[in-house]
Amino acid sequence: MLVAKLLPLGLAFIMFAMGLTLSIGDFTRLAKHPLAVALGLLVQMLLLPALAFVLLGIFSLRPQFAAGVMILAACPGGITSNMITHIARGDTALSITLTAITSLAGMLTIPLISAFALRHFLGEEISGALPVAQMAIKVFAVATLPVVLGMMVHHFAPRLAAAIERLARPASLVIFAFIVLWAFASQWRVMMDNMAAIGPVVLALNAGIMAIGYALARMLLAERAQAVTIAIEGGLQNGALGIFVAATLLHNPVLMTPSITYALVMNLTAAAFIAWRLATARRKLA
Repeated sequence: MLVAKLLPLGLAFIMFAMGLTLSIGDFTRLAKHPLAVALGLLVQMLLLPALAFVLLGIFSLRPQFAAGVMILAACPGGITSNMITHIARGDTALSITLTAITSLAGMLTIPLISAFALRHFLGEEISGALPVAQMAIKVFAVATLPVVLGMMVHHFAPRLAAAIERLARPASLVIFAFIVLWAFASQWRVMMDNMAAIGPVVLALNAGIMAIGYALARMLLAERAQAVTIAIEGGLQNGALGIFVAATLLHNPVLMTPSITYALVMNLTAAAFIAWRLATARRKLA
């Protein structure tokens, strides 16, 4: 199908648009605010996959759906996390830093967790035409390299980057929506037949990691805005990347069903979180 073949290009464009907003300074923030960055990375890169694995031990899911949940949990933050963090009055700079680091780390975390998920839930190995190393290279080419290229444009030609970003950002959101809608349409029957099973798992994963991230940050960090950021970064995953891994790299469309469902759920919970955050802020001003 033409859409499936264009999926890597669409994802690469999304990641390039994200890179246009990033700079080297976003990585040096780790030295300036080590605890906040470390906690954000802990929540997103370790606790999220761990929570997914625990929930899959509690809920009964088809093995392919369970593997798909783990693949989704391995993905970095979503393309809208920085914008939503800003709307929710979080620490936008911290959000950008976490997005930058997890996006680059994805070339390692996604193949490793995907290999574990396939082996544990399906008894399969990432082998033959797509060994783990080759999968890492493909994730790098489609997801990590475009981010690096965007950052290079931002560094060497900031005015050009700003001009491109004004068009690329809305375009990337449209492409993201198109990818999710295409995946949703292609897996409509599977989703509807299994929504009662998949829905509670992805909702528990999304709400659970946001609650855990917020609670930990409130206990360990002084700024509430940083807690808001860590909750959002943990809860908003790059569903388009999860769809790409399942459909294009692993050639198993059923594996992308959890990513599609999660993409729908996370926007609803993000809206509820923003409403709660803004209502709390208004009460403090009253």
